[in-house]
Amino acid sequence: MNHRSKFVLIVIALLLPSTVMVTVISAQQISDPPSLTVQQAVHLAMEKNPLRKAAIADTKVASADVREARSFLMPHLSFSETATRGDDPVYVFGSRLRQQRFTAADFALNRLNTPLPFGNFTTRFGGTWNLFDSFASWRGVTRAKRMNEAAAHQLNRTDQEIVFRVVSAYYQVLLASKHLEVAEQSVKTAQAVADRSQQRFDAGLVVESDLLTAKVRLAARRQELIQIRNNFNLAQAQLNTAMGVPVESAFQLTEVLAEHALPAPVLQDVEKQAVATRPDLLRIASEQAAQHQSVAIAKSSFGPRVNAVAGWEMDNPTFVAGGGGNNWLGAIEVQFDIFQGGAKRAELSRQRALEEKVSAMKQAATDSVRLEVRRAYFEVDASRQQVEVARSAIAQAQESLRINQDRYDSGLITITDLLGAEEASRRSQTDYWEAVYRFHTSYANLELASGTLNPQSPVVTP
Repeated sequence: MNHRSKFVLIVIALLLPSTVMVTVISAQQISDPPSLTVQQAVHLAMEKNPLRKAAIADTKVASADVREARSFLMPHLSFSETATRGDDPVYVFGSRLRQQRFTAADFALNRLNTPLPFGNFTTRFGGTWNLFDSFASWRGVTRAKRMNEAAAHQLNRTDQEIVFRVVSAYYQVLLASKHLEVAEQSVKTAQAVADRSQQRFDAGLVVESDLLTAKVRLAARRQELIQIRNNFNLAQAQLNTAMGVPVESAFQLTEVLAEHALPAPVLQDVEKQAVATRPDLLRIASEQAAQHQSVAIAKSSFGPRVNAVAGWEMDNPTFVAGGGGNNWLGAIEVQFDIFQGGAKRAELSRQRALEEKVSAMKQAATDSVRLEVRRAYFEVDASRQQVEVARSAIAQAQESLRINQDRYDSGLITITDLLGAEEASRRSQTDYWEAVYRFHTSYANLELASGTLNPQSPVVTP
């Protein structure tokens, strides 16, 4: 909204009644983009980010797998209603017996060999119960629980990665904003240098090449400003994507890129904590425990199985009429597999190989975590020192630029020297803000590497 529009709104508000004036002010406030802190951005991502929704869905799948595994410990019941009709001799003979309508006349050879078509309606309740399967079902439940734990650990890790992406994207917007400020100031400085060169050229104090050099530098600074503005818009879009909101959403970031005092970590403590609490390492440990149960299940397949079977059946000549019969049957079955062509031994070998693979992957992941922690720790230490160096260089570069501007106005140095001082001043500011950005993001990366990054971390709530 430009100044003229604001003036028109104020005049209208003064002329309208007080109730209408409140409405006008409220409409203006509603049009402003909502403010957004780092912590608010993280909480918004916890609600909107699609990767977290996918991880939550994985935990629901794992919970359903636990319930499914438990179902094998319970009896299974079934109901069926069947209508049949035919003249198959065995079918007719058996159906008459089940309907309890068999008579001595049915023993006639003609009626036995070539019976007339006969209908039957069967109502059947059946049940099976696996009483013992060498503990394979119990181990299946334990395996499903371990995989459920693995899904929960993966959700925790996904949360940490989302927090890191949001923090990194948030500070990227702040850095882009500082780059934009520096670029705008550089354009003003380049414009001032070009104006001085024009004045000195008009006065015959410098040659035309100095003026052209100043104009070329001004054009370069304007091109950089265009690119930096685009980078700023892209950084905002990246932040929206990290939060899981529409890419065109507008927010007013309330934080500013500045130095914040963050706790100084100890490498040994951070590494020890990472090995003990990293969610991805805990996930692999749960997967290893689940694979151990898979090996035990493969071993159980060599043992006996005991099943209970029961059923009740009612047979009628018609669907609703009576006059039929009913019967029941129960059985206990003990089953051994004598020979399966080596399939069970092959499955056992396969599960043992997978167990060895998971164990090796766990060791590799642990070594990778240790290296990741050390890399992140040294990045934090380096960026902390770079901030101190860059901070002291800003004042020196700005003072050098001021001195060189005075010397150029006095004709003591060339345009090349002045532009070199201007470039050094711009670079010193850019280096400082990039060092501050790297310090915050590297600290968040160290917490991510140690498995402690969360919405309450110091880098999230500066």
